[in-house]
Amino acid sequence: MAAVVSSSPTRWSWPPLVRASVGWHLLALGAAVTVPGALPWAIAAVVLNHALITAAGLTPRSSLLGPNMTRLPAAAAARSEIALTIDDGPDPEVTPQVLDLLDAHGQRATFFCIAERVAAHPALAREIVARGHSIQNHTARHRHDFSLLGPRGFEAEIARAQAVLFEVTGERASCFRAPAGLRNPFLAPVLHRLGLSLVSWTRRGFDTREGNPAIVLARLEKGLKAGDILLLHDGHAARTEGGRAVVLEVLPPLLARIRSDGLRAVTLPEALAER
Repeated sequence: MAAVVSSSPTRWSWPPLVRASVGWHLLALGAAVTVPGALPWAIAAVVLNHALITAAGLTPRSSLLGPNMTRLPAAAAARSEIALTIDDGPDPEVTPQVLDLLDAHGQRATFFCIAERVAAHPALAREIVARGHSIQNHTARHRHDFSLLGPRGFEAEIARAQAVLFEVTGERASCFRAPAGLRNPFLAPVLHRLGLSLVSWTRRGFDTREGNPAIVLARLEKGLKAGDILLLHDGHAARTEGGRAVVLEVLPPLLARIRSDGLRAVTLPEALAER
């Protein structure tokens, strides 16, 4: 299957932290070579720098390693829009019920789908799009070691997902979310080359491990306002004591709150479109 690649019109520029890290490494190397006794200090400086970069990669909402959308643009917020993002599907049991709840409340969502699941359930993926929602790129396999990949590994995983999503839905994804939001400095230039924007979230409910819907709902509703990007899961969803996916218990009151606050849930492409 050929990868679907969308080339970006602008040249990639490394973020300041990465550029500074290169200079820091050169400075440490120069000191180690030219200054007597400086080797231990140079090694410590490099280790500290790597720790900072690792911490940035382990912080899903950080922009230190490249552009990272944590809120919708000001224009979308001015229109009282928010984004519901639903990850790790499609799930043949949970996703149809999520779609019914969204329809019942007249709201739209963005589904960050795992491409292998899309390939396994193509009719369900097409139904998501047919109902007015958006499918975006959440990698091909949702690898647990995703954040450890290099440029080639990132490109293979993400481009493969792009190809599958386009083949099944006929629509090309423009947004990407890393598994658990974790990454390293090599991801941003790959996304730039593929024409994808990294999207994280304003807040999440941790509904893959929290089985109490009230706790998940409280996390999502706290400080809810226009421009927020909220994260839930239809795949890998935690279950209530009754065995129901938490997202199915959280969505009805959350959608009611969104409407009562005068907000409107839209897809990411709609929120990001120039008007």
